[in-house]
Amino acid sequence: MDQAPRFVSQLTRNTLALILAGGRGSRLKHLTMWRAKPAVPFGGKFRVIDFPLSNCVNSGIRRIGVLTQYKAHSLIHHIQKGWGTLRGDFGEFVELLPAQQRIESSWYAGTADAVYQNLDIVRNHDPDYVLILAGDHVYKMDYGPMIAHHVRKGADLTVGCVHVPLDRASDFGVMATDDMGRIVRFDEKPADPIPTVAGGNTALASMGIYVFSARFLYEQLVKDADTKASRHDFGHNVIPGAIDRYRVMAYAFSGDGSGQSAYWRDVGTLDAYWEANMELVGVTPELNLYDTSWPIWTYQEQYPPAKFIFDEDDGRRGMAVDSMVSGGCVISGARIRHSLLFSAVHAHSYAEVIDSVVMGSVDIGRHSRIRRAIIDKGCRIPEGSVIGWDHDEDARRYHVTPEGVVVVTPEMLGQELHYVR
Repeated sequence: MDQAPRFVSQLTRNTLALILAGGRGSRLKHLTMWRAKPAVPFGGKFRVIDFPLSNCVNSGIRRIGVLTQYKAHSLIHHIQKGWGTLRGDFGEFVELLPAQQRIESSWYAGTADAVYQNLDIVRNHDPDYVLILAGDHVYKMDYGPMIAHHVRKGADLTVGCVHVPLDRASDFGVMATDDMGRIVRFDEKPADPIPTVAGGNTALASMGIYVFSARFLYEQLVKDADTKASRHDFGHNVIPGAIDRYRVMAYAFSGDGSGQSAYWRDVGTLDAYWEANMELVGVTPELNLYDTSWPIWTYQEQYPPAKFIFDEDDGRRGMAVDSMVSGGCVISGARIRHSLLFSAVHAHSYAEVIDSVVMGSVDIGRHSRIRRAIIDKGCRIPEGSVIGWDHDEDARRYHVTPEGVVVVTPEMLGQELHYVR
């Protein structure tokens, strides 16, 4: 009964979502030199933050605050242009909450402090529940059932969780639960994570998704702010501090409701970012961007269709195989294989691109050869360039990841850009 659509819609209507989008994203290195991690382009036409924002809208949660801090201009620019369509007269909004020292004389000191410094704004919206989301993960999820689970279990706090390989679990908050799903232990980024079952090879990891009963959240944030030794972080302080005294439950993420298996990616490293984009090129990727029942919304400029020109016997042939090519691209006598091209890429004659992620407005010169690379937005690849074939040579000019992916930015090419990235 409590999962009926009417019941869930009442819960989502009384929920305020707060997306924590102020992270530096230092592990993405050069891709976050001029942008926050949630603003990093993904999937040919999106930004990473479009995924939690779309999840909120598709879940019926249309009161959303986005907390920004680090190099937020491109993120703010994107949200203003792409997410300003919600109807304020219907009580719907995407509200930008930049770090502005509303309470303290410092910037956001941690995830909990970011919400605490906006507590007056949160209270003014008077929600029954507050959904806290990370702004830097790629996934599709209906938050309604999680909120219903929170209510049904009589929880003060519910943590969204997913199973991850044990050797990767140190990057996440790791928890243990009892038979009723109550969290009995929570360790943030432990050096020696506990497996889900003794001797197992997976751990139960936090997705950075929390449902709080509003009054409980207010109490815990004030308590945390008064604790001088705290790092003012949900994972390090608020959740572990609540486990013994309050009802803190786990919610296992099982998918987006479409019948597909659960897809959730932390694209926090360059190799993970490259791999997640490359997965989309596959025949049946786990993340279905063509699912009309759960669309991913974004802002995009109005480009013409992609164009492929020239078909000559000397190899000057515009073609793309096993690839995704966005609007505005011109493949002018070049060959694109197993790659993902964002909008307005121009690949010139006899160029070859293989196993690569090429961001928007990149120009690839004639006779260039690119393999296993990430080319940042706005790069002008000189004619005859060879990237991804000799890692020693690549390392002298570009950045090479531990898995051998070559990252190229305009600065590495001696090109300075002065527009929003």
